[in-house]
Amino acid sequence: MSDRNRKHVIVIGGGTAGCIAASRLAREGHSVSIVERDSTTGGKINRWFQLFPDRRKGTEVKKYLDREVDHPLIKIRTGTIITDFNKKDSKINTITDQGQLDPADAILFATGFDLFDAHRKEEYGYGIYEDVIISADLEKMFHNGIIETSRGKTPERIALVHCVGSRDEKVSNFHCSKVCCVTAVKQAIEIKDHLPDTEVYCFYMDMRMFGPYYEELYRESQEKWGVNFIRGKVSEASENIEGKIMIKAEDTLSGRPMKMEVDLLVLMVGMENSTDGLKTGKKFGLKTGINGFFEVADNHYGTNISNVEGIFYAGTCTAPMNITDTISHARAAAVEIDEYLKSKR
Repeated sequence: MSDRNRKHVIVIGGGTAGCIAASRLAREGHSVSIVERDSTTGGKINRWFQLFPDRRKGTEVKKYLDREVDHPLIKIRTGTIITDFNKKDSKINTITDQGQLDPADAILFATGFDLFDAHRKEEYGYGIYEDVIISADLEKMFHNGIIETSRGKTPERIALVHCVGSRDEKVSNFHCSKVCCVTAVKQAIEIKDHLPDTEVYCFYMDMRMFGPYYEELYRESQEKWGVNFIRGKVSEASENIEGKIMIKAEDTLSGRPMKMEVDLLVLMVGMENSTDGLKTGKKFGLKTGINGFFEVADNHYGTNISNVEGIFYAGTCTAPMNITDTISHARAAAVEIDEYLKSKR
């Protein structure tokens, strides 16, 4: 394809979805500009120590993404924020804080997700008690190779609370974040692998192990690693005089209330649409659904298509997904965009 006939696609977001879609579009001969507000590509994958269901290192997937975007037709602009846009004829002019980009023939939103802000669930004491942390904080401990309390002690008992900020009418999030259950199982196993003598408890509403080998991982966590699962929602957390976290819950299988003292309380926070993505989407006139994510053209066969011609979606800006589904969704987005661009020639 000659440079004169080559189409230009701007990909907003350089996480998993953005990198995969950019790679496929470049292979089809389109020039691609990835606009990423962070200083590096990879998105959330940079934070995860190991991935479910096989406990593969997150760095391995990051290396794969880096290889995917190592292409002469891909330009990566990190540390860049989109500030405005306008349409002229069939071209989309995009302005960033670093200047205006070359006019685009299509735009792909791959703006990802934000983790739920656990401060909004005051009953758990996040931000009040130092030993109440979120799942992302625990990943940092795995990276550092040390799991300890705020006082530098090895925890004897750790509790993981599922569905924090998901399926919760009080915070107006009715959706399931899809990966919290398996994340808890993965992290519980990692804790036991690091600290074999530490007791680990998972408090859940129900286990939604939807993916390949997820159910097997759940069984392994109990049979091999001795992780304890309690069906019941934690209603309150407080700190006692010894600095340990006291939690109140109900074991719904036995129908009895219970109290437990733990050294670390880990909140499995769910997914919400990216705040920055929403702000950018508003500039482009994109619609959102009742779950707060971008509304797709059709829930069955149009999940990459937006309400604005020439603008497409990939990944978790449309709904919670695991990495596997995100990659598939991004590849599908590249096909949709390629077909759209070919129809405009």
